[in-house]
Amino acid sequence: MIDPVRFAVVGAGVIAQQHGLVLHQLRQETAGAVELVAVVDPVRSRAQALADERGGQVHTSLAEAVDAVDFDVAVVCTPTGTHGELTVQALQAGKHVVVEKPAETTVERIDEVIAARDRAGTLVSVISQHRFDPATEIVVRAVAEGEFGRLTSAVASVDWWRGQSYYDSGDWRGTWALDGGGALMNQGVHTVDLLVAAMGRPVEVFGYTGTLAHERVEVEDVAVGVVRFASGALATLHGSTAVYPGLTARLQVHGTRGSAVVENDRLVYFHGTPAGQEAPEAFMGGNGAGTNQVQRFAGPDGVVPAPPTSVPGRMNDAHLYQYRNVLAALRGEEELRVGLEENRQAVAVITGLYESVRTGAPVTLTEPAPAR
Repeated sequence: MIDPVRFAVVGAGVIAQQHGLVLHQLRQETAGAVELVAVVDPVRSRAQALADERGGQVHTSLAEAVDAVDFDVAVVCTPTGTHGELTVQALQAGKHVVVEKPAETTVERIDEVIAARDRAGTLVSVISQHRFDPATEIVVRAVAEGEFGRLTSAVASVDWWRGQSYYDSGDWRGTWALDGGGALMNQGVHTVDLLVAAMGRPVEVFGYTGTLAHERVEVEDVAVGVVRFASGALATLHGSTAVYPGLTARLQVHGTRGSAVVENDRLVYFHGTPAGQEAPEAFMGGNGAGTNQVQRFAGPDGVVPAPPTSVPGRMNDAHLYQYRNVLAALRGEEELRVGLEENRQAVAVITGLYESVRTGAPVTLTEPAPAR
């Protein structure tokens, strides 16, 4: 990998401001080994505003930027329904890609991007920053080390509110073509991703959806479903932007030797049985303080790891962690932790639920075809 690593941000909307900020922070912490060299947006004034703040040449198309600027990584921050096309275009130009979640609106389109990546031989990381939260890492590690025993069930719930003004703020919001779905695809995809990270490969889904609290919206604002995993474990799924005034995102993971609850990215309950120990027999369980082992993970100050910081003028540290992983993967020092295959599983659950709504039957989820 050649230093500095040169980035081009494609799409200069709201989320691009955050990526511009994290690239600025990375440039500072790497003493200039990260550089934003181009900002792309069909609305030139929007691209210019981000470039004025964070640097880089201004271009109105990715093709124009590829011809004019030497860069290594394209950061795709456009509406969801354009992610695949732009990612493939960047891959065909020999670029690595960081793409906002989800990578595309269907598994078929993600498979096309996977094929393009394999042909290009470059890296694609899908933004799934909550996999880098301390709470998520604790739970995933406990699963891998067998502290929960055999996984039996999970509950994933996103209980949020979005006012009508949110959907009216952009023509693409709430559309199948560019949003790819509603509360589950747009707001719930992170929690579905964490569900898959903890529980393993999903194999079947069944669900219902409704649009109950908003107007002029093609997609759902309420979705409920049941997911079956390859291990046999079952999960319930709830995603909504119709929960006034907006509550929490929550993941519960349960097994024969322990359980965990993550709420708003914070580990609020943990009980595991380390390898080599017997789980005490319990006739009836409760959520009392005596069963909560969350203090096992407290630091020297006695504080349990909190969600990464997010304060004005500073990017959520989880995004920094993911970008650091991308840079380490480019250097050959780490495996890429969140690629297209991981995101494909989350999208498969969501689009499978949508297909179940259409057909009224459970939907079997497929794996991607092996690379040729």
